[in-house]
Amino acid sequence: MILKHFTDNDLYKFSVMLAIQKLYPKAVVKYRFFNRGDTVFPDGFAQILKTEVQNMTQLKLAKEEKQFIEKRCYFFDPVFIDFLEGYVYNPDEVTITQTGGKLDILIEGYWYRTVLWEVPLMAMISELYFKMTGQSANDFTDRTIAKALALKDINADYSDFGTRRRFSFDVHDKVVELLRAGSGSNFKGTSNVYLAMKHNTTPIGTMPHEWFMYHGAVFGYRAAVAKALDAWTDVFQGSLGITLTDTYTSEKFFRSFGLKHAKLFDGMRCDSGDPILFADQAIEFYTKNRIDPTSKTIVYSDSLNVEEVKRIKQHVANRFHDTYGIGTFFTNDVGVKPLNIVIKLANVKISPDGDYFDAIKLSDVPGKNTGDSDEIKIAKLTLRID
Repeated sequence: MILKHFTDNDLYKFSVMLAIQKLYPKAVVKYRFFNRGDTVFPDGFAQILKTEVQNMTQLKLAKEEKQFIEKRCYFFDPVFIDFLEGYVYNPDEVTITQTGGKLDILIEGYWYRTVLWEVPLMAMISELYFKMTGQSANDFTDRTIAKALALKDINADYSDFGTRRRFSFDVHDKVVELLRAGSGSNFKGTSNVYLAMKHNTTPIGTMPHEWFMYHGAVFGYRAAVAKALDAWTDVFQGSLGITLTDTYTSEKFFRSFGLKHAKLFDGMRCDSGDPILFADQAIEFYTKNRIDPTSKTIVYSDSLNVEEVKRIKQHVANRFHDTYGIGTFFTNDVGVKPLNIVIKLANVKISPDGDYFDAIKLSDVPGKNTGDSDEIKIAKLTLRID
């Protein structure tokens, strides 16, 4: 059994789960697996993955996990925490097939339930792939310590965002231990709730792309940003105040990000595109709106390593609070080629008897667009994106 703990999942999946339950409890969705790296999966992979999915029914919120969430996740209400205590994964929501080396996965069901599948599934796919192909982790300990010391030396605030494409749980666990020990106060926490509990650090995360994708599909692409941000603040009242910008390109985000939201939200997350350009755009935006940029936070989280963090920090030069969410560079730098895989929201409907609408994402990097090609064309025409 690969996953052994209910909270071995990223915080943002639980936070958006709460928001869905509050506002869209009848919404039904489909998620699909995208194999961006064209990985060839070994024979029998799907069958073993099905067994791992079935094993997820055994995961329950443990007493110590509940106590940690009550203490550290102050933005979760008691009703939601009680719901998590009674939640049971339903494998019937996940369909897994394999044709030759091609893997297909469809997740379908009520959004408030199926939202939890994405991160554990990706972690299981990654770990299982390396097990079945006979690949082992080299000695990554010294490299991780060196990374922790280097990030501390440049005074970079950073967190671990590496659950989804990790080599294994054991590697991830050790990495968080080493980072926390090696960087001191510069290590701000981890997106993984269980490891945050185990290593007595802060669970980190706010909102995902799927939140904007749902609002775009249901309310239209021009209204998506404002609708999504209003809905988020209705639920969390100012907590979890870092917003993504690149669901329908950051350029269009800045045009929809009004003064009210700019003041309500603590900052932004740069998850694709040119990080230097993004810094300049953010500073220009805040200055134009008479907001002191140094009062805001920018979270960088796109394919980071120590040298890239250093480059961004040199450009930012204390013009705002910069922090870094680093994933695969921490949890799968063990001498193998990490998988390039994602699971994305594909279709949504407001209620079980409604019609499905396509959900798409327009990244700041065109190659990272996901969703139906015709719907992507519609979104680009609507938003006047070339």
